[in-house]
Amino acid sequence: MRHLPDSEPNAGKERGTVVLDVRGMIRASQQSTVAAVLGRRRGVLDVEVNPVAQSATVVFDPRRTSLAELRAWVIECGYHCAGRSVPSHICDPLDEPDPPSPTAAAGPPTSVEHAPHPATAERLRAPDEAMGHGGHAGMSMAAMAADMRNRFLVALLFSVPIVIWSPIGEEVFGWHVPVPFGLRQDVWALLLSLPVIFYSCTIFFEGAVRALRARTLDMMVLVAVAVGAGWLYSLIVTLTGGGDVFYEAATVLASFVLLGHWFEMRARGGANDAIRALLDLAPPKALVLRDGEPVEVATAEVAVGDLLLVRPGTKIAADGVVEEGESEVDESTVTGESLPVHKEPGSPAVGATLNTNGTLRVRATKVGADTALAQIVKLVQEAQNSKAPGQRLADRAAFWLVFVALFGGGLTLAVWLLATDRPFSSAMLFAITVVVVTCPDALGLATPTAIMVGTGLGAKRGVLFKNAMALEASAGIQTVVMDKTGTLTRGEPEVTDVITAPGRAEDDILRLVVAVERESEHPLAEAVVRYAETHGTAVGQARHFENVPGHGATAVVDGHRVAVGNRRLIEREGVGLGALTGRREELAATGRTVVIAAIDGQAAALIGIADAPRETSAAAVSELHALGVEVVMLTGDNQATAERIAQRLGIDTVIAEVLPGDKAATIAELQRGGRKVAMVGDGINDAPALAQADLGIAIGAGTDVAIETADLVLMRSDPLDVPTALRIGRGTLRKMRQNLGWAIGYNAIALPIAAGVFEPATGLILRPEIAALSMSGSSIIVALNALALKRLHLPRPAPMGPAEGGVRGDT
Repeated sequence: MRHLPDSEPNAGKERGTVVLDVRGMIRASQQSTVAAVLGRRRGVLDVEVNPVAQSATVVFDPRRTSLAELRAWVIECGYHCAGRSVPSHICDPLDEPDPPSPTAAAGPPTSVEHAPHPATAERLRAPDEAMGHGGHAGMSMAAMAADMRNRFLVALLFSVPIVIWSPIGEEVFGWHVPVPFGLRQDVWALLLSLPVIFYSCTIFFEGAVRALRARTLDMMVLVAVAVGAGWLYSLIVTLTGGGDVFYEAATVLASFVLLGHWFEMRARGGANDAIRALLDLAPPKALVLRDGEPVEVATAEVAVGDLLLVRPGTKIAADGVVEEGESEVDESTVTGESLPVHKEPGSPAVGATLNTNGTLRVRATKVGADTALAQIVKLVQEAQNSKAPGQRLADRAAFWLVFVALFGGGLTLAVWLLATDRPFSSAMLFAITVVVVTCPDALGLATPTAIMVGTGLGAKRGVLFKNAMALEASAGIQTVVMDKTGTLTRGEPEVTDVITAPGRAEDDILRLVVAVERESEHPLAEAVVRYAETHGTAVGQARHFENVPGHGATAVVDGHRVAVGNRRLIEREGVGLGALTGRREELAATGRTVVIAAIDGQAAALIGIADAPRETSAAAVSELHALGVEVVMLTGDNQATAERIAQRLGIDTVIAEVLPGDKAATIAELQRGGRKVAMVGDGINDAPALAQADLGIAIGAGTDVAIETADLVLMRSDPLDVPTALRIGRGTLRKMRQNLGWAIGYNAIALPIAAGVFEPATGLILRPEIAALSMSGSSIIVALNALALKRLHLPRPAPMGPAEGGVRGDT
């Protein structure tokens, strides 16, 4: 990890961020190689490497370096880089031509196919394709796991006979088998070990060279030293006449390490399911209208301005605007909205969503890495690659633990040789065991795997954490502050009460009132019309309609003069409220907007209208209470309106009549009470409060400013996702702590045993093979424990209603 130095000129004034596809990291500790190589290059401001996702987030100064240079530097350090990690069949309009590869002259073809369209420089390859740069560079996790399995099977095949004809085979298992061909036992073991050393173990030696070239140390160095030292020592003994050798220790150690690698990779692959699912959403092909005729092209070749033909049952290839046709579009895969969304000319269309029934013509406005899907993928990847504070400390500890392992191995060898009368072979065994057992791989995997699973779990629910800090912060939240309009409510009025004058029938009044309101475009009028439609009210025919700005409207319906509006309109009409006066005051006192209906000069009804709470708001508040979290409503509305909503939803505290500029100060006041505060909002006026809070949560349907300022984005605009996010944060932090505790405890216990501290008194020793098995087992346990987070119980998402989003009347 390299942070921006204070002395760097113009630091932070201009920077770019890219998620690079960096495949070939076998173990978690190898991330230091990529970070070291990139961190020392000009223009690189920050590097976050994720060995589980096989990607790296790089913050760089575009004036001093470029994406092409970044990719070339990654390839130089021995790893494959296919450029930006975006969906495989979506082009990247900001990408650059593939840099010359060090292996291009003699190796396999480069890993990039150039798309013919000028809007892009390349098509990125699918995440599961294997690409060649030697070793594991460029392989997908599945391909790397398969290769690791093959290496393990070869090592196992030759290790078994080596053990059978070794002293261990005779002493422990009682096998007395003559050596074939009359060879010495050590010569026979040497011959059997050659495939293990020169095939199965090459990844360790190549990884060690790669790390040393990058001037860093990682787990590959430890394994290479342990296996290489034991085998080379044995080779020298064999060539000089024979004696005690470690061929069985070296080959069995390699077998167990490879077995651990194989199982760990399979477990790590499960942590990346969410990203893989996102990458697979984009359609590989699109129908583009050229000269009026549909032409099928690769999605990578779609350019801004192209007119897409989207037939029923097919996916929209890029973000755009509907120019022709009407249809229902299933946007659940991208936005989390469970119900199809109606599209008509002028409606926005989101790429990778499914057109269900009608045919649409969509003008592409965003393609490639600019699409909503690509931005979601990038946001999730950046979150997965970011480091929690605990992981930063663990990464530094893991780096120094390699020094401890190498120094401890040398010290163990020296102590056993100088302080005891044990032979060199025994001292060598203890030294090799120390080097192997001290491997910091579990420490390096402790939190990245948990973060991968946690952010992936959130992405499936439309809960997008921007970074690991947000994930960790969500676990400690004690108070959730929610903006009212647009967050707890839809920001859309609904009829809550219809109070008729004595002797008047509601249906008869609504039939006349709706005839007038149907002619108006006012939001309150629309609410009355919706209410009548849901109740099956018949509608009369309005004539002589007159809109009275700021007051209401009048018309003649079926021979009756009808006036609908606020008190000023009724006074203008010369109508008194009579028996309805007290009821109007009651409605206004509870924060409702009151629309008055007069028929033929007499007050006929009062219609109470209020902002409609979202369907899941009450459930969200209940879930937060179940987590022990206080819920606060923060609003600029009057106290009566806020109290009415709060009472209905079960909210603990109401802070009303707050000016937009004072929201951040209110959050700060709550924080001064010693509580960790989350703010949930959707508007521009919420941005300062989102920034002030310990955790800023933006409703996805809100403004770009709010989303940019927040730490967490709820794509579904569903308040029930707030407790979902907190549960994911708490579960992830719990797994991170468990994994770190296990990794640290394992090394603390295993190291003195490996060094032989207890051997003189108890005879307790740990052979290199067993050390390798326990070390690999520790990493597997950490990975599987993180994967258990997938079983986390989360609130069941409720179906979202139609579009959830001024008033005419009395308040």
